[in-house]
Amino acid sequence: MVMLSASTLGAPGEDLDQVLGALRRTGIGGVELRLSAGELADPAMTRAQRRDLRAAVADAGIAITGVASYVRVGSDLPDDVVLGALVGALDLAADLGAPFVRVFPGAPAEPCAYDTVPTLIEPREEVADRAARRLDAVAGFAEEVGVRPALETHDSHPTGALIADVLARVQSPVVGAVWDLMHPWRVGEPLADTWAALRPWLENGRGWVQVKDASLPGRPLPLPLGEGTLPLDPFAALLAEVGYDGVVSLEWERMWYPDAAPLEVASASFRRWADAVGLAA
Repeated sequence: MVMLSASTLGAPGEDLDQVLGALRRTGIGGVELRLSAGELADPAMTRAQRRDLRAAVADAGIAITGVASYVRVGSDLPDDVVLGALVGALDLAADLGAPFVRVFPGAPAEPCAYDTVPTLIEPREEVADRAARRLDAVAGFAEEVGVRPALETHDSHPTGALIADVLARVQSPVVGAVWDLMHPWRVGEPLADTWAALRPWLENGRGWVQVKDASLPGRPLPLPLGEGTLPLDPFAALLAEVGYDGVVSLEWERMWYPDAAPLEVASASFRRWADAVGLAA
C-alpha cells in the first residue's frame, strides 16, 4: 500500500508539535525529515536527542519515512569529506528508525536553462564512477544499520536515465533511488521512461517518489497540488498501472519560497489529490 509522507522542507522554523499536528490533521501518515543545522533533524543531535525525536514522532502515530540529506556523492570534494558526511547521515537515520537517506548527485556543472540537462565540468562517465564508488564504499555500513542511501533525480543528473547510469555501476543492492517528479519532467523525459529507468531501484522498498506542484516554467512558487502545471494525474495513473507500493512524499519547498502557503495547506491538498486519484487508502 502507498504511504503518504511530507517533508519538513515545507515547515521552516516550525517546532515538532506544529509539524506533527499539521500532518495528523490532514491525514498524512509519514514525515521526511530534512537534515540540516537548526532543523528538527540536526546533524549535531546527541544520541539522546535522536531517541527523543524518534519517540515523539512515533507517539504521534507518524512514521519517519526518510532523512533528506544534502550529501553530494558526485561532487569533486575529497572522498573523506563526502563519505564522512554520508556515514554520519546514515548513522543518524538509523537512530531515528528511518529506512532511507536521500543523497544528491551534485557534480560540478555549467549553468544552464531550466529545461536543459546540465553540461558537466568533467566527463559523465568519470562522475558516475566516482558516485558509484562512494555509494559502494558505505554499503556495508548501510546494511549493518539497516538504512538505504537513495540517489535523487536532481541537479547534475535530473533524469531517470542519468541516475540509472550511476546506480547500474553500484555493486551493492542496498542502494536505491528517489524520483522527484519535477526534475525529469522539466527536461523532457517522459514519465514512462523515468519509471523504466529507475524501476529496479524503486520497487521492493528500495526507494520512493516525491511530488510537488507549481506554475512551471514561469513561476516556481509552490502551489497546492492540482493548481500548477506538473503532470500529477498522469503520474498517479502510472504508479497505479505499475503497482507501485511505497512512499509518495510531498516536497513542499517553503524553505526556499517563504511566500508559499503553510505546510498544513499543502498537505491538505496532497491528501485531497491522493484521494481523488485513488493513490492511497
